Amino acid sequence: MFHYVPTVCPYCATGCGMNLVVKDGRIVDTAPWHRSPVNEGKLCPKGAHAHEFINHPDRLTAPLVRKGAKLVPASWDEALGLVAEKFRSARPGTIACLSSSRATNEDNYLFQKFARTVLSSPHVDNCARLCHSSSVTGLSMVFGSGAMTNSLAGIEQSACIFVIGSNTPEDHPLIGRRIILARQRGAKLIVADPRRTTLALQADLHLPLLPGTDVLLLNAVMQEILRNGWEDTEFIAARTSGFSALKDEVMQDRYSLENAAEGCGIPAADIARAASMAAQSPSCSLLFAMGITQHATGTDNVRSCANLQMLTGNVGNPGGGVNPLRGQNNVQGACDMGCLPDVFPGYRKVSDPEVRAAFESAWGCPVAPGPGLTHTEMIDGLASGTGPIRMMYVMGENPVLADPDCRKTAAAFANLEFLVVQEIFFSETAALADVVLPVASFGERDGTQTSAERRVQRVRKAQEPAGSARPDWQVLCALAARLGFEKQFAYKDPEAVFREIASVTPQYAGMDYPRLEKPEALQWPCPETGHPGTPVLHRDRFATSDGKGIFSPIVFLPPAEVPDTEYPLVLTNGRSIWHWHWGSMTARSPTLGRELREAWIELNPADAGPLGVRTGDRVRASTRRGSVVLPAKVTGAIRPGVVFMPIHFAATAVNLLTNPVLDPFCRIPEFKACAVKVEKVPA
Repeated sequence: MFHYVPTVCPYCATGCGMNLVVKDGRIVDTAPWHRSPVNEGKLCPKGAHAHEFINHPDRLTAPLVRKGAKLVPASWDEALGLVAEKFRSARPGTIACLSSSRATNEDNYLFQKFARTVLSSPHVDNCARLCHSSSVTGLSMVFGSGAMTNSLAGIEQSACIFVIGSNTPEDHPLIGRRIILARQRGAKLIVADPRRTTLALQADLHLPLLPGTDVLLLNAVMQEILRNGWEDTEFIAARTSGFSALKDEVMQDRYSLENAAEGCGIPAADIARAASMAAQSPSCSLLFAMGITQHATGTDNVRSCANLQMLTGNVGNPGGGVNPLRGQNNVQGACDMGCLPDVFPGYRKVSDPEVRAAFESAWGCPVAPGPGLTHTEMIDGLASGTGPIRMMYVMGENPVLADPDCRKTAAAFANLEFLVVQEIFFSETAALADVVLPVASFGERDGTQTSAERRVQRVRKAQEPAGSARPDWQVLCALAARLGFEKQFAYKDPEAVFREIASVTPQYAGMDYPRLEKPEALQWPCPETGHPGTPVLHRDRFATSDGKGIFSPIVFLPPAEVPDTEYPLVLTNGRSIWHWHWGSMTARSPTLGRELREAWIELNPADAGPLGVRTGDRVRASTRRGSVVLPAKVTGAIRPGVVFMPIHFAATAVNLLTNPVLDPFCRIPEFKACAVKVEKVPA
């Protein structure tokens, strides 16, 4: 007999509900969950085949311990004993911890608690550093809160949708569905993307801007709005501060339609049209993803998006908002849980003595002083040999592929005295580890995760973990007990962990498992029992000290690395609908793996012609950091001067090429723009 276990998709942060189909105690299929309000029974190809990797023979099923040059199977007792011994010998502040945006809220909460108490280390971070740390930082600077302001359902209420830096139908297909539904109901659609994607083909206006010119475009749009008197003067006066400084910046001649058109590589008339559509529509929703955030100016890009939406009064209304589309299923939750070096759960500052005292009281033990190092600062210090880090604990991430200039990252990891990796599959990072701990996949654990729209949802166990793998929370509790913190980690189940989360995290205070059982779940903030949750943020006031949104005068800065005679093109990158991130799960799905087996590089005919390159030819793409060889795809869907690669394939890892230069505010790397040359490889 079959039975169905409702849960949430493990891929992007849309939060699609699904049913896992179980037969004889084993997950055998995925089925729609029609009651989910997020996706209404629809699933993208990745979600529809999410069950296929769970029982793959590559699953890690027993701990591995390094003996000499090899990792060999070991018992849990031996593996945990070695980890405890090494961690016990470390000085405070010398162990770095990377948490997982694929793990549950409960796992992430315990991980940062483990780092700050058991290990006495403030150095804890998660993959948001590499994808959306600029969203958290930028929106916090403007609104006082770094989360998506609106709900996905609100997209369909928009009269105009401005998508910038997001290939939504491939990156977040069920959000892309919402956009198309809104379009069918009469909404106008603006898409800013250097590629003519399927969404761009649906748009009323496609702006194929050069990568890294987002602030130039947005400032020009705002100048055109101000020149025509289209700004929302009532909203600006009542709910914002700093408008005059913004106006002084965007009204400069460098942001005129003509100058912006030259810098962005798009017609001036199209910029003017975008301004008219965004400002004169009854409501406008702005959606962005990593095409905005993964830049050395990522925080500025995000603040510019917020500036535009405040200028037009499109914050706090159901059809508006500033909406970062998160990449991993629980990247929002990992940040909410305090897996960042400068905040405790609920974004309470670690530098505040009163906040730190409150957590020491709640946890019943001392807490490491902070803030700590970011992910990128950890790697820089290890690579240079100048940082304090000597050991690292990595839960469910693969920085050797995920970091820019990944040869540098691999060399940095080689400088560690001890590395622990907790994973479901053997990864490039695990290959460098001293201990590898096998853990449960999404279908083998209970808990919660938080989607991009702040919806806290239940994930449910459908089968036993593979082999002797354990849920992450159990591993953390077992290690804590060996290191003398059994009392502080005496949890019987994930629900007990969630009760503690609610007690120390104001946004989650009114939540518990019974309230999250319904498919609608709850959106934070939910500050007290009985509160219905909050679909739209900032309706009446912002989360700043005076309740006002803060305009930011943003000066346009070009990418850190621009084309020259040696490297004449701009490299950008992104996803395919068939795969997700580095392919550790989707590449092990037979259905998805058949659809796309290798990477490619897109070139415009104007760039391919002089090189003698045709579709299918193998080419070498080189930057100042490395090179890869892969097939070319010659297409007019990419603008001249720009080339594109997908990120999913280790054999031709795009991060061998990308630029590790960092945003000064949030320390996110500039993945989305660097100078590259392309050469045809002789047959």
